[in-house]
Amino acid sequence: MHGPAVSEGVEPGGSAEWLRRTPPAVGLAGGSTVSRRLAGGSGWLRAPESRAGRAGGDRAIGRPRADHSRRIEPGPGGMSYAAETEVGTLYLVSTPIGNLGDTSERAGRILGSVEVVLAEDTRHSSRLLQHLGVSPRLLSLHQHNEETRIPQVLELLEGGGEVALVSDAGTPLVSDPGERLVRRAIEGGHRVVPVPGPSAVLAALVGSGLPTSPFVFLGFVPRKGKDRTEFLERVATAVETVVVFESPERLRALIDDLIEYSGAERRAAVARELTKVHEEFRRGTLGQLSRYYGEGESPGERTVRGEITVVVAPADDSVARERVDLLAGDALARALLEEGLSPSRAARELARRLGIARNRAYDLVQHLVAPDRDTSTPSDPGLDGT
Repeated sequence: MHGPAVSEGVEPGGSAEWLRRTPPAVGLAGGSTVSRRLAGGSGWLRAPESRAGRAGGDRAIGRPRADHSRRIEPGPGGMSYAAETEVGTLYLVSTPIGNLGDTSERAGRILGSVEVVLAEDTRHSSRLLQHLGVSPRLLSLHQHNEETRIPQVLELLEGGGEVALVSDAGTPLVSDPGERLVRRAIEGGHRVVPVPGPSAVLAALVGSGLPTSPFVFLGFVPRKGKDRTEFLERVATAVETVVVFESPERLRALIDDLIEYSGAERRAAVARELTKVHEEFRRGTLGQLSRYYGEGESPGERTVRGEITVVVAPADDSVARERVDLLAGDALARALLEEGLSPSRAARELARRLGIARNRAYDLVQHLVAPDRDTSTPSDPGLDGT
């Protein structure tokens, strides 16, 4: 006679594995299976100490599970049946953003226990694995091969295997490949386990001296065209702190474009080489930062090297509303000029449609006809650098 079956899971808010009571299912044979994933039931029981809970929630070995967890398929009459496919585990392991000492004990243990580590750049990740003294099978997974790599990974997971995904630095999927793989793994009924750790986004945010909540991360800055314009407009009217990644050679251009859309007095911070020997923060207004990065060896520009994260303060409510009006007026003025209207006629039409003073409308049109981008202000010693 069969007793109640159990279903393996992770208790919300907990780090240990738990077993959930469920009623027996038709078509499910007894035997030595420790846990089976079934529908329904209530109540939680801690797993035996010999299971993963003893090791802080992670298994300490890197071979497939021996029939400890089965995927459940729906059956007739609302009953659930255990499928023969094993449930695998995909770990999303955060890695150092510059300082190898930031590798967590848990991350090191998992990277040493899984069968396969998926890496954006296998050469880069092999150095980390060598530092940890572990040697799992290393496979590449990047934006150009993710779709073709997914079936191989799913095959490993369907055999009950354990796989880890890492990026070159920081948390996987944050401006890095892996989203499609995670989605497919979840759809396949496998466990997806994040292993938190270093993050350039959070490190730059908390070190910026700007409001930390709410904030939004917008990834890498678009280089040109409509995407860049929409990005700049988004930052200009943001009611939350904005964090972005940028390359060192395009930093000065980004700051100057931010000034054009957000104003020279908007506060910001530039974090460079976080956690590394030459870590640096520059904090101040966008105008101050523009002048700082405009100084240096080459004409009009300071030499900038290393990984860059930019943090921009939220816009004041009044400033945000004014920027929205300005952007709307700018867009309408562009459209009128593109229709072939003369500047004076475009200004009159702009004033009529938006209900603004004619001289204000004329200024908006003239800015497009003969743009004056001189946003410099007197030197301000208030730029903070660490």
